[in-house]
Amino acid sequence: MRAITVRDQNAGLDDLTLSEMPYPHAAENDVIVRVHAAGFTTGELTWPATWTDRGGRDRTPTIPGHELAGVVVELGYGTTGLSVGQRVFGFADWARDGSLAEYTAVEARNLAPLPADIDFTVAAALPISGLTAWQALFHHAHLTTGQTVLIHGAAGAVGSFAVQLAVEAGAYVIGTGRAKDRDAALALGADAFLDLESGSLVDADQVDVVFDVIGGEILNQSAALVRPGGTLVTIAEPPTVLPENARAIFFVVEPDRGGLVALAERVRDGRLRPLISGTRPLAEVHDAFTRPVRAPGKLIISVFGD
Repeated sequence: MRAITVRDQNAGLDDLTLSEMPYPHAAENDVIVRVHAAGFTTGELTWPATWTDRGGRDRTPTIPGHELAGVVVELGYGTTGLSVGQRVFGFADWARDGSLAEYTAVEARNLAPLPADIDFTVAAALPISGLTAWQALFHHAHLTTGQTVLIHGAAGAVGSFAVQLAVEAGAYVIGTGRAKDRDAALALGADAFLDLESGSLVDADQVDVVFDVIGGEILNQSAALVRPGGTLVTIAEPPTVLPENARAIFFVVEPDRGGLVALAERVRDGRLRPLISGTRPLAEVHDAFTRPVRAPGKLIISVFGD
């Protein structure tokens, strides 16, 4: 099968190569998915799990990418809940070959059925970014109607989901980002926007929830913005500056079939719109990410035609 591989941990994006790789093996409780569309996060190339398996053994050449949408073509021993020929979406395991391939082996629990009226490109933008926003706002911050939430990177892959989900929940939403992201954030439903290039968090009002995807000094300054009893949630790094009388949480997204189903329902009825910057074929992955299009949202890789 064709797949994108990386071999040199120090080469970064320049090492993304279209290669011929063996067809994957379906272990117990796995399915093999024929991948129609996939997502890739460039930060994956710095993650230890990209280069080693769960036992710490080298697994290069490795196939990156974790978000996927496609069709089940094979079931591993003991696999239940999914069937051959079923449309699915979800994310591939962190320490195994991923979704930038024509076929990939995935634990069945990481996938959810994909309704026929959601195309594969849209579905591939949902799993990691959508679940990250879902879990940040509702599992960790327990966001409720009437609260105020500040969402960093509001026009990005994760932030754009968070804005829409928070609006639907009845929160007052403040988005942040660069000046060029203002219109996109407001179009997603944000009530206000803070330009991080020209504005300052120091003078911003306190909020019930801050959701950070940036880290660094932005994360440090965000601690002072959380009201007593509120929550600072970040996916960037463990916070070193903590809010007073409030919680601070760093987390990594987890598989959640129920969450995937909830996201798909919202896409179907128009409550949630993935922000997709464009699509590129598998053969153009290297160019797509070394010379990216500067547009809001997530770039999706088309593997097999929809």
